Amino acid sequence: MDFIPYISSRTYHKYPFGAVEEGTELTFRIVLPKSFGCNSAFLKIHTENGFYEDVRMQWERDEGCGEEWWKASFTAGEAGLYFYRFCIFNSYSQNFITKAYGSVGMISSEGQDFFFTVYDKDFATPDRLKGSVIYQIFPDRFCFSGEEKSGDFSSRVLRDDWGGKPMWEPNGEGKITRYDFFKGDFKGIESKLDYLESLGVGCIYLNPIFLAESNHRYDTADYEKPDPLLGDESDFTRLCKEAEKRGIDVILDGVFSHTGANSKYFNKNGAFGDGGAYNDPDSEYFGWYRFTEYPDKYSCWWGVDILPETDENNDGYIAYISKILEKWQKLGARGWRLDVADELPDKFLDSLRQTVKKTDPDALILGEVWEDASCKISYGERRRYLQGRQLDSVMNYPFADALVWFAVSSRAEGFNDRILEICENYPKCAVDCLMNHVGTHDTCRILNRLGTLEGYSSDGANRYSGEMTEEETQRGKKLLKLVSSMQFTLPGIPCIYYGDEVGESGGVDPFNRGCYPYGKEDGELLAHYRFLGKLRKEHPVFKEGEFVPVSSCLGCVAYERRGEGESVMTVANRNNHPIVYTLPCEGFVSLTGEKIEGRDLYLDGVTAAILIKEQ
Repeated sequence: MDFIPYISSRTYHKYPFGAVEEGTELTFRIVLPKSFGCNSAFLKIHTENGFYEDVRMQWERDEGCGEEWWKASFTAGEAGLYFYRFCIFNSYSQNFITKAYGSVGMISSEGQDFFFTVYDKDFATPDRLKGSVIYQIFPDRFCFSGEEKSGDFSSRVLRDDWGGKPMWEPNGEGKITRYDFFKGDFKGIESKLDYLESLGVGCIYLNPIFLAESNHRYDTADYEKPDPLLGDESDFTRLCKEAEKRGIDVILDGVFSHTGANSKYFNKNGAFGDGGAYNDPDSEYFGWYRFTEYPDKYSCWWGVDILPETDENNDGYIAYISKILEKWQKLGARGWRLDVADELPDKFLDSLRQTVKKTDPDALILGEVWEDASCKISYGERRRYLQGRQLDSVMNYPFADALVWFAVSSRAEGFNDRILEICENYPKCAVDCLMNHVGTHDTCRILNRLGTLEGYSSDGANRYSGEMTEEETQRGKKLLKLVSSMQFTLPGIPCIYYGDEVGESGGVDPFNRGCYPYGKEDGELLAHYRFLGKLRKEHPVFKEGEFVPVSSCLGCVAYERRGEGESVMTVANRNNHPIVYTLPCEGFVSLTGEKIEGRDLYLDGVTAAILIKEQ
């Protein structure tokens, strides 16, 4: 008979499940066919810093139809990644059990090692946000209070046509030299706090707020000042205090891998007087940058010369950013989302965590990492973002990719495996704080991606601005309800990109950054999102509940979240036709109104049902 000798995600084979804290004893078990004639077996385990150990496995017992079990224990040492495989011997040969696909291991002569994460025993993440909702705001485009202010740069175009098409006017070299502003501000956001509370929001994530030349503000000009179009420091503090009254935190976008060329630090165009690294090699900021031929050749972010890269290992730069972190947290910020966290070195991230947590032990640190953050290699080094001394959690692109792929392709196979892989590789406290987005300022609006069933490039002057037919709009809306139902019930914290909850559309940058469509909201979608937010508040299983895969095949995905006293099951049918889904047991009640008879769930096409069962 065919045997699967090892599946790392099953506690029968590896216990405890997933990542473990330092000092934890793990149990490993392999299942072999007796016909293989195994006479000895070893767990071979190592780290990338030189640790290596062979653990002899003990024969445990015969079981089932020709099975025999072998078992070993290992106690995890210091934080890091531990790689392992199994070596098995019989009278004729030596073989290995290595990773074949996902968490499944097979007998082979070669293959990929499994790994597990060991994290610092003191690693913890903020509890207050678990089970809530994050709301991402592009500050210039969410709400304008009506209080007119002035900008600091001549390149700014101030607009009075809220909801107008964002400006896209590259010059002959493909560069943007003018930026349009719709004047959204802190007071405008403050006026909408009751609305955000109605969505179940527990955290507002603001794209950059610091003084900058552009409307996206990723080209920081001065970390110490808010952009005057947004308001002043007192406006920001009042926003944070009013949000706190409603149980809502405000976190900021920390853009520390680069500054703007037109900043007080670099000052390429002299907007800040005679100083700055570009103009004066004796400047206090000179050591922050890397010049190859002074002053015109310097390292810049992805080759964009208006974004000179900083040296994040520079002690002076680290000390300055520490003061910036303290300043804004004391003004009311409850945490940071770190732009391109995978481009920030360990020295910088270690220091940042110490500063942030010293100022506020309950502050949240999220990193922008597009891949599996547990095992990523960046700039030739294995990164340790989630081992307890850097990030709390990350933007969850693996989940986003899985959700969008399922919705666009109708293929359910492998979906639960992709979710389970992240749950297995990340510490549980980091999983519970994952920022589960399906669209951001960096991607085409989710309604467009789902409605057109396509992806779009942001290259070139003729960018996709987001036009859709009525048929595409309705398809996008239906798929968005399906996707959001899954997004809100998976492990982690769902994140709404402002306006997605009311059907805002848009293409690639800058058209995905349009104004919130006041007066044109889709009421049906809004009611759906409010229902999902309320659901998360009412059911504690969404805070830290276990993720349990049920099935993923034939256009249908099903999984449970299990906690003390309740189990919530999501069944998502991507097929265009109705199905009758056989539940694993009786006793489930539909929270979304679907008919259930015994174990039979009657589910319409392109619909997700959310069910609950008390335990």
